[in-house]
Amino acid sequence: MSGDVPDLRLAGFTVGTWLSALVALHLSAVFGLALGLVALAVAAMLLLCRRRSAAGARRGLPAGLPDGLRAGLPDRRRACLPDWLRAVALRWIAVAVVLGAGCGAIATAARMSVREADALVALVKAGGPVEVEVIVRDDPRLLARSAGPPTYLVAVELRTVRADEQQPVRLSARALVLGADPGWRGLLPGQRLTTTGRLTSPRPGDLRAAVISARKPPALIGQPSWAQRGAGVLRAGLQLACEPLPDESGGLLPGLVVGDTSRLDPALEEDFRTTGMTHLTAVSGTNVAIVLGVVLFVVRRARAGPVLAACVCVVALTGFVILARPSPSVVRAAAMGAIGLLGLATGRPRAAVPALAAGAAVLVVADPELAADPGFALSVLATSGLLLLAPAWRDGLRRRGCPAGVAEALAVPAAAQVACGPVVAALSGTVSLVSVPANLVAVPAIAPATLLGVGAAVLSPVWPAGAGFLAWLGHWPTEWLVLIAHAGARVPAGALPWPGGAAGGLLLAALTVAFLVAARRALVRRLAAVVALGAILGALPVRILASGWPPPGWLVVACAVGQGDAVVLPAGAGRAIVVDAGPEPNGVDHCLRRLDISQVVLLAVSHFHADHVGGVTGVFRGRQVAAVIGPDWPEPAGGRADVEAAAARAGIPVRAVGPGWAYDTGGLRVEVLGPIDELRGTNSDPNNNSLILRATISGRSVLLPGDAEIEQQEDLVGKLGAGGLRADVLKVAHHGSALQAPELLDAVDPAVALVSVGLGNDYGHPNAPVLARLARGGARILRTDESGDVAAVLAGDGLAVAARGDPPAE
Repeated sequence: MSGDVPDLRLAGFTVGTWLSALVALHLSAVFGLALGLVALAVAAMLLLCRRRSAAGARRGLPAGLPDGLRAGLPDRRRACLPDWLRAVALRWIAVAVVLGAGCGAIATAARMSVREADALVALVKAGGPVEVEVIVRDDPRLLARSAGPPTYLVAVELRTVRADEQQPVRLSARALVLGADPGWRGLLPGQRLTTTGRLTSPRPGDLRAAVISARKPPALIGQPSWAQRGAGVLRAGLQLACEPLPDESGGLLPGLVVGDTSRLDPALEEDFRTTGMTHLTAVSGTNVAIVLGVVLFVVRRARAGPVLAACVCVVALTGFVILARPSPSVVRAAAMGAIGLLGLATGRPRAAVPALAAGAAVLVVADPELAADPGFALSVLATSGLLLLAPAWRDGLRRRGCPAGVAEALAVPAAAQVACGPVVAALSGTVSLVSVPANLVAVPAIAPATLLGVGAAVLSPVWPAGAGFLAWLGHWPTEWLVLIAHAGARVPAGALPWPGGAAGGLLLAALTVAFLVAARRALVRRLAAVVALGAILGALPVRILASGWPPPGWLVVACAVGQGDAVVLPAGAGRAIVVDAGPEPNGVDHCLRRLDISQVVLLAVSHFHADHVGGVTGVFRGRQVAAVIGPDWPEPAGGRADVEAAAARAGIPVRAVGPGWAYDTGGLRVEVLGPIDELRGTNSDPNNNSLILRATISGRSVLLPGDAEIEQQEDLVGKLGAGGLRADVLKVAHHGSALQAPELLDAVDPAVALVSVGLGNDYGHPNAPVLARLARGGARILRTDESGDVAAVLAGDGLAVAARGDPPAE
């Protein structure tokens, strides 16, 4: 292909490989193989047709036409070629796409056949105890839990499986261990071990052959390689050097340098995601390019030859991959970073497009799971933007008088963001307005933070004090990154809504390509700049001043936290009473941020099930919590312990309360109605001993029955009567389950019913007959799985409802 136009044949091969692997991951091995064979047959037919049409075309060409054009390949005058020659060139790309589809489907089917081996499938279906021998593939990760002992997720390579006295099944397949013993915590990649547990079926869409539930500690066989042991020492040394640093920057620096996010604050991680800087919370191609760039600079200054320079870079790349762990994400980052650096170092970025395509295709064939990995897509697209868009934009800025360094700093993050925009929009359902400027101002801090962090890790075994000093130096640019993430996440209207999923991503991709093509004309660029500026200047003040959330006069908000409960009652400017905390910290934290709550005057826990207390630490993030109350019921013990631990860290006791207890603040009164009597032997004693709360504000009442089921509901009606339970707003108990007493629903007779429920949950919540009964009674029903955060609002003499319209995906 021409030096002016990138060769798209390998890119077509990669696209075909990628898409077919993605499809084949959701098919059986037989169907995947059939898909691959059909694709190869189509490729053969296209090749045969191309040869015949090319032979016929040559017979009609003038004698002096160059051989390149005779083969249908464009030269520098490609834009002037007749349509029939362009069609021949496009046929080459079509052949490459179909050929890639065949290779990707067959490679994936081969891996799926291991997952579907008869002997292994039989053991999974049997569900009995088995002894397995595995090799650890990645660092263990602590599974976030609200109750019970910690559980570690360990990615492993399954080598043998033995059930009872049967012959062992030998294979090489991926698996996931759920380890409930602390012995799983310190494992290193490469370690071989045995354990006992039960096999369960894996989820579709990946290459895992089984999930192993292991309650016993692993029995190690030998030791990991010296390289992994050395990497473990360096990683531990970096963490030790970062311990005296502030929590946020001290937790971010190891993640930025070697992908160790064990101390990374979840709230900070979410701010990085919101600001479009999530690639900085773990190892990315940028880190690899920085390290290799420094190594390349040093060897060139030492006047090393090309061969020696290449060898040194390979050694440095290998060492960095081992240090950061050779997980799929790190290998992906290494490949993309090396290819991007190759394009920039050679000064021929367009020549690196085939290298990028070939690298991506090889990675997908070697590991078809990458086809479904959003991080892989983002890495490939970001590198594509770096190679194809950034040089042209940089040169254009320089021609208009922009200094070289500034032009580079502007072009690189803008190109990466434009290239990654469709995938980000598909995943988040938003288009960020702050991502490009945030990444732009973050650029100066990335290189020093990375290099100082790597230096601290390397120096830690021989000079811990020196490593601590380098980590202290490295935390200053890291603090700058933290400041940018916090500021960007709090920009009003920093993200515009966009259709999510594949349709939204494809729509934005089509619009992006159309704009890039049209923007080659100066008039289109000027027009686009004027329209974009007008849209921002016109829409942004409206979104800031009239964002619609929280709605004026809100009475109660049920937060969209998934399959769980978190309810917020206003207690003045920036103050609230929070009832329950949902299943995980981010959900309730984000809801409180959206409501601009900085002080929780009271946290009331209805009961201690995980879906109500799993997010308790999210309530405390960056907020003052004045008091915590809960029921006088000990179970589940793990949930109660989590609440008490979170409260203890803030210096607050957890007070057990019962009927008659009340709390008044800021015109809001909350009183406990039940449980009046302790209930035992019911369908669920923790549910039926939930605190029953009634809140009163501005003359309106809200009933919050927790997860109370039929037994407690009937008990309340019998002892308080209908008059004692009447309320304007009902938070429907137990996520709208079928376990509702009709007498209670009739007694409450709400005008508004709020249902806090998770999208696509496995419990059948909410129950359709329950919703129908509420509707027949005249209640306006709002569900968090359909509408996101939902609110009852004071409107004159009556009530209105409002919804934020952003339900979480589950």
